[in-house]
Amino acid sequence: MEMKQVRQQLQVVDSDLKDSRFFDVNLSNASFTNVSLKRSTFNDVNLSESTFADINLSNVTVTDSNLSGMTINGVLVADLIKAYESRRGDQ
Repeated sequence: MEMKQVRQQLQVVDSDLKDSRFFDVNLSNASFTNVSLKRSTFNDVNLSESTFADINLSNVTVTDSNLSGMTINGVLVADLIKAYESRRGDQ
């Protein structure tokens, strides 16, 4: 199914959308519950002010990303990276 220039709210339940492609799509204020994004790729995506809870991030790679203000379990990621780089420099 192809949707172009659609401006409406969708409710997708108990569906298989694997191998789907989203280009130039606004999903602001969307909610994802019990969703598998395994082996998905995200490029040029704005996740600012989003919240992730009970998320499996095993083997996730984050590169070339703005992490300012990002926290993990209440700890600023910038502080974690700074501490890591400091300890690496001591070795």
